[in-house]
Amino acid sequence: MADFPGGVAEGTPAYCRATRAHANCVENLPIYAALALTAAVAGIDTPHLDQLAVTILIAQVCQSLVHMILPETNITVGIRFSFFAVQLVAFLWMAVIIATAA
Repeated sequence: MADFPGGVAEGTPAYCRATRAHANCVENLPIYAALALTAAVAGIDTPHLDQLAVTILIAQVCQSLVHMILPETNITVGIRFSFFAVQLVAFLWMAVIIATAA
C-alpha cells in the first residue's frame, strides 16, 4: 500500500497532464460556486452573469484541452495561463456585478 505516495507523479506524461487539468478544474469550482450561490441568494439574475458563466466554462474547457493535448512548453503554459486569466477576470467581474447589485 505504501508503493503509491501521494506527492509523486505516476503514469505517462499525458496522464500526469490530465491529472493536473482535473485538479485545475476542481480548484476553480469553489470560486464559481461561491459567486453563483451568492448571486442566487441575493436574487441577482442578469444576462451579464450568464454570459460570464459561459465565458468561464469555455475558458476552463480550453485550458484543460491545452493542458491535456499539447506537450508542456513555454508556449503552451502561456496559452493555458491566458485561459486562466480570462477566468480570473470573469470571476472578478461577476463579483463586481453581485456587489453593486446587492
